[in-house]
Amino acid sequence: MPAYLLILVAVLSRLLPHPEWLNFTAVGGALLYFGARRSWREMLAPLAALMVTDYCLTVFTYHYAFIWSAYVTTWAWYLAVMALGHILLHARTTFVRVAAGVVLGPTSFFIVSNYAVWAGSVMYPRSWAGLTACYTAAIPFYRNDLASTAIVCALAFGLPVLVRRYSAEHAVQASA
Repeated sequence: MPAYLLILVAVLSRLLPHPEWLNFTAVGGALLYFGARRSWREMLAPLAALMVTDYCLTVFTYHYAFIWSAYVTTWAWYLAVMALGHILLHARTTFVRVAAGVVLGPTSFFIVSNYAVWAGSVMYPRSWAGLTACYTAAIPFYRNDLASTAIVCALAFGLPVLVRRYSAEHAVQASA
């Protein structure tokens, strides 16, 4: 149940109004957590929720025509991050593994999505300088994605550990 609630938080973090400078979404952390805690069969539900969110944001918030092919890279990344969470964190969750997921998730999105923007749009010239400009322009988004993924993962994976330790410590003290 917590994995589904975190996906709801991820969707809301994209849909609810927030200052433009904040650029905080719970998507990366929620997808890592979902992959770590749920089965492969269940990964279609969060994918569908995020696909609908992409559609709603594009059409109703940004008032652009929705071209599904422009989102294939993003949707593949959603699945890939859930798979990363499942492979890396399902069997054994440690601080190092969560930290690796926190770095790999946003970094893979930064690399893949910005390459797709450079290769598939006319925003940047198709040259080394254009590719460099595309990645340079995306650094603030990458920084915020890395920070938001770290915060969400710290809360999602770390809070239960702290609660268990605190409860166990108090149970020992109470029995003494």
